[in-house]
Amino acid sequence: MWRRLRTSQTVRTMLGRSMAAYLRFVWRTQRVVMEPADLYALAEVQLPMILTFWHGQHFLTPFLVKPHHKARVMISRSADADVNAIAAEALGIGTVRGSGAQGRDFRTKGGFNATLEMIRHLSEGTNVAMTADVPKISRLVGLGVVTIARHSGRPIYPVAIATSNRILARSWDRAAIHLPFGRAAVVAGDGVLVPAEATPEEMEAARREVQRQLEVATARAEELVGRPPARQPAIPPAATPDGRAHG
Repeated sequence: MWRRLRTSQTVRTMLGRSMAAYLRFVWRTQRVVMEPADLYALAEVQLPMILTFWHGQHFLTPFLVKPHHKARVMISRSADADVNAIAAEALGIGTVRGSGAQGRDFRTKGGFNATLEMIRHLSEGTNVAMTADVPKISRLVGLGVVTIARHSGRPIYPVAIATSNRILARSWDRAAIHLPFGRAAVVAGDGVLVPAEATPEEMEAARREVQRQLEVATARAEELVGRPPARQPAIPPAATPDGRAHG
């Protein structure tokens, strides 16, 4: 039954719009704190930028975008991700469809074209957003976001959002299902710039710095909502070369 329903565009549209309405309600009922406190003032002089966050921790990020900001988010081409894309567009965020993958799947899943499109949008003054994780490996930064930064010349800003009331899904990414009437914390990293002529070693160093800033921001966001951060798994010495689209 669900397999038939999930292929229905009408059903996906209904689910996506319902998700957007629910997330809007959740955000409006939060007491939000931001670090740094002057986050928007700092961000304005860095636009356009690349926002990145952990997969499964991204659902409230559309509410960080001010009305005068142009923004697009990378979302995979899968049928299930259509719901996320519809929700994002209902919240005023444009989409780029494609996902990170490994090996030859990088092209077949639209990762190559999506990467080019993200770079083009940055060149036109539009902010872009994407999850940082290696495909299906939660909380390990891949080189996808670093590659976009290198070719666009724009800074990466890792961001973490935590809420005091949530449920963690039993999914590979332990997605946060945010609940209303609580506290929310938004924490941004210091940012990472990647030189246009970056060597493989410099790309790996940038990847590790994005990893570090996301871990620090996540721990701080959890602390601000009164929850001790979960222990992080051991990080391998290097990531696979492709990033991960959210969705």
